[in-house]
Amino acid sequence: MVQGVSLSTLATCGKSKIYGSSPFEPFKRSHIMSAAGKHLIWNKCVKKLVLIGYPFVSRRRSDFKVEAAWMFRGGGEQGLDASVEQSESANEDILMFFFQLDLATRVQCALNMEEYDIAQQLRNKLAEVEEEVIKQQQSKRGLSSKSEAQDKGLSIIRLRSDLQSAIENEDYALAAKLRDGISKLEAESLAASAKALAHENAQYVFRLGQKVKHKIFGYRAIIVGMDPVCSESNSWMENAQVKKLSRGSTQPFYQVLVDVRAEPDLLVAYVAEENLLIPDKPDKGRFDHPYMSFLFYGMDSAGDFIPIKQLREKYNKPRHEIPTDEDGDKP
Repeated sequence: MVQGVSLSTLATCGKSKIYGSSPFEPFKRSHIMSAAGKHLIWNKCVKKLVLIGYPFVSRRRSDFKVEAAWMFRGGGEQGLDASVEQSESANEDILMFFFQLDLATRVQCALNMEEYDIAQQLRNKLAEVEEEVIKQQQSKRGLSSKSEAQDKGLSIIRLRSDLQSAIENEDYALAAKLRDGISKLEAESLAASAKALAHENAQYVFRLGQKVKHKIFGYRAIIVGMDPVCSESNSWMENAQVKKLSRGSTQPFYQVLVDVRAEPDLLVAYVAEENLLIPDKPDKGRFDHPYMSFLFYGMDSAGDFIPIKQLREKYNKPRHEIPTDEDGDKP
């Protein structure tokens, strides 16, 4: 069973140095977004988490090679294998979530040490990160698409007014150009509205913390995030052959942690709902992944993992209650 690490526990560690050159110095956002920075962050995170005794990181030197080398491999592999579903954006999303939690912990740690100026600086940095996270969540939940559809609707009204004026002034060349613009905006508005509607009415088969099995590649994984439709880039979808899926890109896609013993170079994948299966019987076997302890409290009696409160809030999901066997209580 995985051992959970709470924010209150971390906050009591005044010498915590997860990354950066001081206990209170986080990396800049530019480091998070650059490929070289991501490698640097990962190497420092793993090594320093080991030094301060985080339970989800192994101390063996051989494991360091596995965990530090996986980060955003450059591709070049041919054929359809598990690596085609590796997702840089999904991993970045998880890292941003971790940094958000860590900054909140550092604020509390600074307050505990009566470093009030540092605490305020960290609060300001946390506010920036939270603003960026909210923007990402709104985009994925379709709020930006809904706003985009409304904006395009207003633009269409204005163009129709201009079209009427052009016709009255017998400027038919301008009128033709305006008609083409209106047609393009109407198509874009329809697509944005459809995306927003899909997000609002999304139904998911799997839940946070649930253990699943990949239908094609067979590896075990745990659900850590979900989108109502594929939110990856066109190049990623082409490489993963999303068009060949029976439900295409408009079905739910899941961020999953992959057992490092089965796929040591994959770790975070982005998988279509139709390619995931629920195990035939409860899977209470060992599951290894370096992200486990800051995303989950531990394992429940059914073999699934219990997501931390902040992760449930991120996806607006209720706490999952395991059903009891009422018949088993009867004499």
